[in-house]
Amino acid sequence: MFSENQLIFAVLFAIAFVAIIIVSYRKDKKLHKKHYKGTIWVLLGFLAFIGLLLLLKSLLRF
Repeated sequence: MFSENQLIFAVLFAIAFVAIIIVSYRKDKKLHKKHYKGTIWVLLGFLAFIGLLLLLKSLLRF
């Protein structure tokens, strides 16, 4: 399906991508704590809404 070189590239790309994401997150961690307080409640509300939709879908199935 993929050549050996393509697989090597994919693995190296994935490792580099994850490393860059981790470094960027660590740089912005202090800033995120300052500006994005309380966002956990938005996430919980969104998950509750999706759960409610799934519950209604299963209850209203004929």
